Amino acid sequence: MSKVRQKMIQYLSYILFLGYATGFIFISRGDEMGRFIVGVSVLLMVFILMPIFLYHRWNGKKLKDYTLTKENFQKMRQYSKENKF
Repeated sequence: MSKVRQKMIQYLSYILFLGYATGFIFISRGDEMGRFIVGVSVLLMVFILMPIFLYHRWNGKKLKDYTLTKENFQKMRQYSKENKF
């Protein structure tokens, strides 16, 4: 399933970047439709592509390892004392 998700993210990003580039081509020609195309491409990147990508990258990882808790602060302080930062 991971390969399917990875290919989906890859194809979706290609399509959105192509839309983004197409919008700028339209803008350079003076067409107002280019602004709409760029706007829709950016919105789709932010609200569709980014959450899918983040889910793909964070799936199966312990969130506790990446959050700043009191225990993690103590680990960081201990590490910095040992390595003289």
